[in-house]
Amino acid sequence: MDKNWRSKFNESWKAENYQAMYEKIKVDFNHDLPFRMSETPGFFDQDFVKLIVDAANDIGSQIASKQILEFSDSVFDICPYKVPGDESLSSFFQADFGITIDEDGKIIPQLIEVQGFPSLYFYQSYLAHLYKDAYDLDQNLSIYLNGMVEERYFDHLKEIILNGESPENVVMLEIEPEKQNTYIDFLCTSQALGIKILCISKVIKDGKKLYYKDENGDLIAIKRIYNRIIFDELIQKKLDLDFNLTDEVEVTWAGHPNWFFKLSKFILPRLSGPFVPKSYFLNEAPLDTIDLNDYVLKPLFSFAGSGVVLNVNKEVLSHIQEPQNYILQKKVNYAPVIETPDGPSKCEIRIMYLWLSGDEKPTVVSNLLRMSKGEMIGVKYNKNKTWVGGSVGFSV
Repeated sequence: MDKNWRSKFNESWKAENYQAMYEKIKVDFNHDLPFRMSETPGFFDQDFVKLIVDAANDIGSQIASKQILEFSDSVFDICPYKVPGDESLSSFFQADFGITIDEDGKIIPQLIEVQGFPSLYFYQSYLAHLYKDAYDLDQNLSIYLNGMVEERYFDHLKEIILNGESPENVVMLEIEPEKQNTYIDFLCTSQALGIKILCISKVIKDGKKLYYKDENGDLIAIKRIYNRIIFDELIQKKLDLDFNLTDEVEVTWAGHPNWFFKLSKFILPRLSGPFVPKSYFLNEAPLDTIDLNDYVLKPLFSFAGSGVVLNVNKEVLSHIQEPQNYILQKKVNYAPVIETPDGPSKCEIRIMYLWLSGDEKPTVVSNLLRMSKGEMIGVKYNKNKTWVGGSVGFSV
């Protein structure tokens, strides 16, 4: 982390600049942000940028390997939600790294999660500009990595999401999108690409063809779906649907739903290296030789930390009915590396990748930063705390 930028920012910080960010979102989108933005961006020096990109490239190479891709297909031996029309690669990929410090005082990124699913690709770019404008920061500061620049970044996203289709025939599909915490990203995406934000309950199915009604009540053909639906939530909502994701229909996908399962916690036990904490499938774990206090229990098929058990013991494990659907992952001790006026914050960095057609592996493009002063990253661990929440990391 860059100490000069950090101290300069902290000394000049004003509450009114921070509040101006929320007000700008309200003006631009008539939307009240339901989650917390951090008071600050991160400032990454070039040594740290190289380290995090090296870690991200290592993970990207592993998940693109023949061994991992073949193994990922076996997730459907235990997961019943397979969707027809699978693509040959995952257009979107994310890797979350917790930032730790080793015994020698060196910063080390440690992999926490992976997901073959879109993240806040459009909002993060918008947020970067919010920070720069609100705090009068250098406009040359960039959230992009690996030589990526903003114009090419948006060109890639347009290529992946539209794939040559007219924007009116491409929909961003969600469950009650206006109620989602990430609705701001949907608004940014729709503004940038001109595509419709659509609840799955509004999709009309006629044979193998899909449609939606526009503002005039006319039927518009859906030819491509930018999928933002999480199966967990879809199952819980029990909506009355004309179209189910598992139906065989004549559409193409920007981010096929199968990759949400294939590139997920399911592959963590098969990854290795200096940036990967040890993980086991619970049914394969050497329970008699590992210290359970050093591990966290995670269900394979859950989202946003649901079902995670931090304090693991044999009593807890004795109640697990389907151990093949859980992993034990070695705990990562997040380090308080970001100095703030009311004490240092820990952070987790989501590296955002795009996997372009014809490329051998996903390309590191951008980042999302989450700051915490609690036991874990997340809202419930940071109640009544400041200088925490969603942010971006600027290269300096």
